[in-house]
Amino acid sequence: MQILHCPPRDQWDALTIRNIPDDNEIEAGVEAIVAHVREAGDQALRDYALQFDGAHLEALELSTDERKALAAKVSPEVKQAIAQAAKNIAAFHAAQRPATVDIETCPGVRCLQRAVPIQRVGLYIPGGRAPLFSTVLMLGLPAKIAGCREVVLCTPEGRDGHIAPEIVYAADVCGIDHIYRVGGAQAVAAMAYGTESIAPVDKIFGPGNRYVTKAKQLVSRVTAIDMPAGPSEVLVMADESARPAFVAADMLSQAEHGPDSQAMLVCQSEAIAQAVKTEVERQATLLHRASSVEQSLAHSRIIILPTRAEMTDFANAYAAEHLIISMKEPWEIAQNITAAGSVFIGNYSPESAGDYASGTNHTLPTSAWAKAYSGVNLDSFCRKITYQELTREGLTALSDTITTMANAEGLDAHAAAVTVRLNEA
Repeated sequence: MQILHCPPRDQWDALTIRNIPDDNEIEAGVEAIVAHVREAGDQALRDYALQFDGAHLEALELSTDERKALAAKVSPEVKQAIAQAAKNIAAFHAAQRPATVDIETCPGVRCLQRAVPIQRVGLYIPGGRAPLFSTVLMLGLPAKIAGCREVVLCTPEGRDGHIAPEIVYAADVCGIDHIYRVGGAQAVAAMAYGTESIAPVDKIFGPGNRYVTKAKQLVSRVTAIDMPAGPSEVLVMADESARPAFVAADMLSQAEHGPDSQAMLVCQSEAIAQAVKTEVERQATLLHRASSVEQSLAHSRIIILPTRAEMTDFANAYAAEHLIISMKEPWEIAQNITAAGSVFIGNYSPESAGDYASGTNHTLPTSAWAKAYSGVNLDSFCRKITYQELTREGLTALSDTITTMANAEGLDAHAAAVTVRLNEA
């Protein structure tokens, strides 16, 4: 990894750029997939399953018996781990239930706001090398806690007819209504536009590769999505109190996600930088995904900035998906962070805790979208509806204000909607 010493601020923009290759070809390919799914429905899904996954699909939905058989294959140890993680995730998200706002803004004028669950949501869960059953918990549990009427899940079936049993078991724990053996951009298109077997949903959630991400962006014209997302990333802030082995492990936990992932370290001295770099090189040799890790580290960086203020400013400029603060008085730093998906405080708060079991959600904005987007939370599965009720006295009190503003905007019908009521005998 490259070590950069005190880069001037006019270079920071370049240092915060993610390694996201030009995707014109991907966009054209995804547009074609989405169009074919809209036109051919289930048959398009079968065609793409065979083309991309080598899977011969008959029924697209897993039957009740298939779900039971797959869930039975999960080991007791994994079931226990899922139970503990689910308990913590459910507790944290249940605590986020929003209160109804109900106030009288002036005499005779009552205004309310209440949260209403999105009725039908779709979850995309990647399969392949890393079947993310943890993401099932992160999306399925908040959806059910929010009160979504129907939750469907799409995940690809492999060449051998295999869907990870852990995904199915986690879906059962969450109470997910339907599981479809469909993956990739075609699954996103199916959930957005609907097919003979899959009804369209109101909002789509979930991570995926660049094809899935591009598909979500394309269908967002007709269906809401959780957030823009890209390759996973972490930024670690470290001073002399940090443990180099811990920092290296956190950086590698992101690098192993894939070659486009990025791991950044911002530290205060050459000694810390070199110690972490040595640990990264040592620990990387012990990992199974050596090729992905090597490619990820090739565009990861260590940046030396001497002051806590400069480190904080760079962290806010980078706006990391995961931000780890391994520094003295970390909460002092944390309260000045204005852009991050999720923040991990201190030497004993690894990013993997948030990925699996602490209770916070791991579906987070990447590529600096944390400057404008929150990670998934209970609000992601709700809409806020406002209500107002005016008595005649309340309307009378506001009439001059309303009609004056309406007439100033040249909207006399707006003004008349008030006066016609007040002129009634």
